[in-house]
Amino acid sequence: MKEMYPKNGRVILHVDMNSFYASVEMAYDPSLKGKPLAIAGNAEERRGIIVTCSYEARKFGVKTTMPLWEAKKLCPQLIVKTPNFERYRAASRGMFDILRHYTTLVEPVSIDEGYMDITESFQFGSPIEIAESIQKRILEQLDLPCSIGIAPNKFLAKMASDMKKPMGITVLRKRDIPVVLWPLNTNEMHGVGNKTAEKLTTIGIHTIGDLAKGNEIQLKTLLGINGVRLKERANGMDQRPVDPESIEEFKSIGNSTTLPRDISNQQELFHVLESLAETVSVRIKRKNVLAATLGITIRYKDRRTITRSRKLPNPVNHKDDIAAFAKQLFLKSWNGDAIRLLGITGFDLVEQDQAFKQLDIFSYEHDAKKEPLLKTLSGLREKYGKNIIEIAGTHNVDPGHKIGTGTSFNKDFLRSFPQKKEEEE
Repeated sequence: MKEMYPKNGRVILHVDMNSFYASVEMAYDPSLKGKPLAIAGNAEERRGIIVTCSYEARKFGVKTTMPLWEAKKLCPQLIVKTPNFERYRAASRGMFDILRHYTTLVEPVSIDEGYMDITESFQFGSPIEIAESIQKRILEQLDLPCSIGIAPNKFLAKMASDMKKPMGITVLRKRDIPVVLWPLNTNEMHGVGNKTAEKLTTIGIHTIGDLAKGNEIQLKTLLGINGVRLKERANGMDQRPVDPESIEEFKSIGNSTTLPRDISNQQELFHVLESLAETVSVRIKRKNVLAATLGITIRYKDRRTITRSRKLPNPVNHKDDIAAFAKQLFLKSWNGDAIRLLGITGFDLVEQDQAFKQLDIFSYEHDAKKEPLLKTLSGLREKYGKNIIEIAGTHNVDPGHKIGTGTSFNKDFLRSFPQKKEEEE
């Protein structure tokens, strides 16, 4: 199987959920399936805007960003629901959990799409077999459709995933570029908006092929360094790595390691978890965030892989806290068999200045004494900015107290679906 992977290059997947918000609503309420459905802000008002819509609604001409009154004029039977971001974030976590079964190199770029570097994932099959497996699992476990692009870099993978929707899998190789990409108009290219496309027409560039052959000096004069970058993309060049630590609000920070041998000794495995916890702690602190949910990955010697996660009572970033929770989760999940890979991931990241300490019967009196100081600090930050002053012990130093967040999910729509306790790879 390894022979089906490039010796020097990379294999990148771009997984893009189809009509994500609408699809999540249909998964949550199957009676909506097959019907024209739109998600809109201010759904009760005429000035509401369509956030996304089902493919059934699109057949009537309904489009994203269209005013609600116009959409209803085109499709009187349109069902309109207000966004439920709590539900969508839960679905997003479920989707990315599935992607991480195949590789730790997963980079979410939005709530409903992400890149994967599967260059070293040949044990799961060929690139197409992996894409088919991902698509099948997301559909079976979450009842959500997705399209997947397979390519040697991120740009081409993104272009490929857009070519067949819904439920498409498209392979785009560099040798396909002149035939597949170059005839397209520049506004169909990822990274080129309508305004940029209009600017390009002023120097005679109308298609991606024109851009690929464009004069670099002209492009740099017109668009700055981005002009040169777009020319490179048009020629299929993109060296950007898949970066799991590229943080957005819903993203994660983690680390995993393949063990030098199959290990079944609990103390040895605990030492590995402690080492992983230290690495994850450093990365979390570097981003000035805390993790409200902790997950572990266990891959056995026969390649069976399981992931488990747990919502923490208080968000953490200290290595000892991460290690302690990871060990608890590990002991509940491990079946005693020899292990080949271990991983720890922090999810539901919250910025340190947005987290707050949860008061309990043991800390209330101590915290009450600090309240006047905290109010003063809060006032200073509000007036002069959040970084104007920091409490001693929070600047590149492990805090000596538990931190908590007031955000929690009241309902996780994924609980509505049967989740496999253990996934066999």
